[in-house]
Amino acid sequence: MRYNVSFRKRFDADGNPVDHPVQSLSLPDGVVQEALISELEDPPAMHVQENMDEDDSFLSLGVEVWEFEVTPGREREFVHAVENTRTALEYQEINPEDEAA
Repeated sequence: MRYNVSFRKRFDADGNPVDHPVQSLSLPDGVVQEALISELEDPPAMHVQENMDEDDSFLSLGVEVWEFEVTPGREREFVHAVENTRTALEYQEINPEDEAA
């Protein structure tokens, strides 16, 4: 089974990542067969000059979207880990029929 998971990602004033949200998943070995980053959205405070203005630092959150291939029969463990991490914003199961279209 495949899942898309959106994580909150924090950045510093220079636009450098402060955390790696996927590392916050507490998963036993063998639950995930493959994990790929599929999208990264910079924080809305990033400007053309590649850094944040002082008064924009509260807008330092971006989004990192990952796609996970979960071992059959271990979906419950995966969903439990995602729901209990503080960095996951949302997740959805990817329907294989949707990918073929």
